[in-house]
Amino acid sequence: MKRWLGKAETALGNHSDRLNAINIFPVADGDTGTNLYLTVRAAAQALAHPPTQHQPETPHHPEAQHHAGTPQPDVGAVLARAGQAAMEQARGNSGTLFAVFLCAAAEPLAGHTRLSSPLLAAALNRAQIRAWSALSDPVPGTMLSVMEAAARAAAAVDADQSGDDSNHALGLALDAAVAAALEAVIRTEDQLDALHAAHVVDAGGVGMLLILDCLRSAVLGEELQSELLDGLHGYDVQDPHIHTDMPDDDGVEVMCTISLSPLDAATLRQRLDEMGDSVIMSQVGSAADPDGKYRWRVHVHVPAPEPAVALIGSLGEPTEISVSQLALPRDPNGYER
Repeated sequence: MKRWLGKAETALGNHSDRLNAINIFPVADGDTGTNLYLTVRAAAQALAHPPTQHQPETPHHPEAQHHAGTPQPDVGAVLARAGQAAMEQARGNSGTLFAVFLCAAAEPLAGHTRLSSPLLAAALNRAQIRAWSALSDPVPGTMLSVMEAAARAAAAVDADQSGDDSNHALGLALDAAVAAALEAVIRTEDQLDALHAAHVVDAGGVGMLLILDCLRSAVLGEELQSELLDGLHGYDVQDPHIHTDMPDDDGVEVMCTISLSPLDAATLRQRLDEMGDSVIMSQVGSAADPDGKYRWRVHVHVPAPEPAVALIGSLGEPTEISVSQLALPRDPNGYER
């Protein structure tokens, strides 16, 4: 798992320029590659350091017992730690959805010492469901569709292999998940009018494809499939920065983390839906505090920040609050490579 996220950090860093170049949905602000890279980097860095004492313990599971005084690795605990760090530092729509994906994927893996085909299928399915539900208005033709396709493919292999938990079955499931993710990326161009008109595939979808191929590479000990992205529309290095020709998007992106009761969380989502769009709300961790409140990561695009910030502040005390202009200077040479 550490190798997976390390590989994903490197791959997204290398591809951030091309991902930025084709980023035109939901906002043509040319930052999907950068946002995904920074979010995955936060997850990877969380695993480079030992967990701190304030982090919650993972529920006991027989498979993760201590043998001869040595704690066994817990795949779910590792990914939960990475997911929480990603959620706290998530950037943009794509980064927030990946953080949701990672946190949810960790849940079926809790207490298990290794990944298997049945566990991969369960993790991918939980993750794609949670990502779809985090958005108030989920749209096919985005990284959500790529997550769903990968999950369905892994589940089909698991069913065909009758729940075989061998490494061979896991390899088949990973191969199928990446192949299905690629097909889903190709389909995005015809699922969204903006992508079809620009003749490009979805940037977030390509980023998710890269992340899944990094998982396959890390688990199977094989190289990344360099030919995977060949022929994707808009993705050749000589292609222009598509987003620079798109109309500017007015407004700002507001993000924060906040502790809310379930009722206040529902109220905030409803009010933000009325106020703006691209609303994403997902729980950070599963435990309530002594007041019965849960931590939430909140993301929204609004015309002006003040009403959204005031609304959030009226319901709690937000942390990690950030406000970013959606219409950024569009210098193709100014982005991270």
